[in-house]
Amino acid sequence: MREIEVNSEKTTAIARELQTHFLRFAMDGNRPACACPLPSRGALAEIAEQLRSALFPAHFGESGENGALTGFHLQATLDFVSRGLEEQVRRALCFDCAAPEEIPGCGLRADMLTRQFMQRLPEVQKMLTGDVHAAYEGDPACTTPNEAVLAYPGVYALTFHRVAHELHKLGIPLLPRMIAEIAHGATGIDIHPGAQIGSRFFIDHGTGVVIGETCIIGDYVRLYQGVTLGAKSFPVDENGRPLKGIPRHPIVEDAVIIYSGATILGRVTIGRGSVIGGNVWLTRSVPPGSRVTQGSAQYDVFHFGSGI
Repeated sequence: MREIEVNSEKTTAIARELQTHFLRFAMDGNRPACACPLPSRGALAEIAEQLRSALFPAHFGESGENGALTGFHLQATLDFVSRGLEEQVRRALCFDCAAPEEIPGCGLRADMLTRQFMQRLPEVQKMLTGDVHAAYEGDPACTTPNEAVLAYPGVYALTFHRVAHELHKLGIPLLPRMIAEIAHGATGIDIHPGAQIGSRFFIDHGTGVVIGETCIIGDYVRLYQGVTLGAKSFPVDENGRPLKGIPRHPIVEDAVIIYSGATILGRVTIGRGSVIGGNVWLTRSVPPGSRVTQGSAQYDVFHFGSGI
């Protein structure tokens, strides 16, 4: 650890002011009194990457032939994930707890939740395999499924989402959103961990895609860059604060394609097999098999600036 040199004349007053402001922030309920360390974003990022190696052991491992994780190294990776995740879950539970100090129940609950999560990994892997094939089959520029795993931001973001979603379903605080934001920062794809996404989902290109917390997306759905599945308005309580957990994002049924730049807002339903064109703004439900596009552009010929 590097030595820190303190210049009291320049920093003492600033440090005191920062600490005072933070304590006031904490007293407003933004930081529980428990002294347990906060979850570590760096540790969580490493855990998520190791999980990706375990879910795709032939692509991101560093042991065995061709770089693939062998059975022994796969188990070692899972052991690392389990131990590290249990610690971060414990910290998250303590962070979410109002007790003045850590209680034994946090550790026991962290162990139980981590075990439940680890047991879900085979099912997560099956879902991701379908997503990879959807990317390969949905993009003519994709030469092999391996390319989709190694190079496609949509597959990367969806890998992190499916992990975060399992943690979210277990009721683990904070960690699912942190994992989602790690993927968001790496890809520009923002998927809330609460979003329910079916099998063989494909995000092509991906940058700027936003999928809200209460979205429900069916099977064989394809999105392009810049798509927003968001909320139209936020119901508030008597104090003007947004109500949490209210269904407010779209339902997208099976086999829907949504092209780049489309914005769909509110608890509307996009019927099975529909196609939503680029840059469409949609705040109403559409029946199955719909084709929704912008109005046709008007063309004319102007001479010497006339008509401008």
